Amino acid sequence: QVSCFKLNGCASPLHCLGLQCYGVFLQILTAGWDELECHRVFNFLWDLSNLGRKVQTVVSSKPGSARRLELRIRLFCRGVLLSPGSRRSDSAFWLTRILKPWPMVNQARLLYIIFGPVSSRDGHVVWQKMIEGPTDETSLKGLADAIKLLYGTEAREWTADDVISLVDELSVVPQEWLMENNARLLLLSGNSICFTFLASKAVNGRAVELARLMVFMVLVCEKDLYCMDWAVKMMQKVCKVFSSPWERNNFLQCLENSFAHMLMDMLQAVLAGERDEEDSSFLNLFHLMNAQANFHKEILYLAMGSSSS
Repeated sequence: QVSCFKLNGCASPLHCLGLQCYGVFLQILTAGWDELECHRVFNFLWDLSNLGRKVQTVVSSKPGSARRLELRIRLFCRGVLLSPGSRRSDSAFWLTRILKPWPMVNQARLLYIIFGPVSSRDGHVVWQKMIEGPTDETSLKGLADAIKLLYGTEAREWTADDVISLVDELSVVPQEWLMENNARLLLLSGNSICFTFLASKAVNGRAVELARLMVFMVLVCEKDLYCMDWAVKMMQKVCKVFSSPWERNNFLQCLENSFAHMLMDMLQAVLAGERDEEDSSFLNLFHLMNAQANFHKEILYLAMGSSSS
């Protein structure tokens, strides 16, 4: 009955420790319980807090139209059900319970509400962050960690295809993301999910889309100071997925075409004088040229090493 323990109870939810205390209490109380018992606890809390109806409201409304409710749901799920310090297996169980009742499109929307970027001023979900421009690791880390959790062995109810579909659906919440942000999310999600996502595009014959995404991954490696040989090794693994030499060579041709098209587009933006305060069009061109040079340098090292040995 403590007001701060309720979904809508606290007058200042961003600065209140009530939900975190509730989460720690729940974590200690249910430690060692089997899944059936925890499932009953979840159903009780779901009904008691009327969480189902509130989630239904936010996932079926226009993003941002119920900002306060989005914030309350985020704080309740993160503070109570996904309490910081919980074991990965416990977090996977509770996150599965939150997401699984909903269709995939709503799962992606809910994942963004709980783990997506928020305003530092009022804590509200920032829906346009992935659409308006390249974002940073901080804005994507929560989503990447959630994806890794669902893809891991702890989340037994999720198949690799489920997680791939969720990542695909997430990349259009609330509209199609910039490809650079897609690439950065995949890199942060880890090697396994990254390769599985790329391989699924190779298997489904989406070579042009795969090549463009690969170029953006190379660009992110350059911008965020990852080792470029990681991108080359990932490309090698993806090449082995293709069933014929023709398909592999077509992908490599698409890759080089994507580099060329992106460079021309960025050069055009610079020549057209499309500049802002940070001169981002020139910086993008600079980063992409360095990325291409470093990527091909790693390929040359690999090729020359193989030929000499």
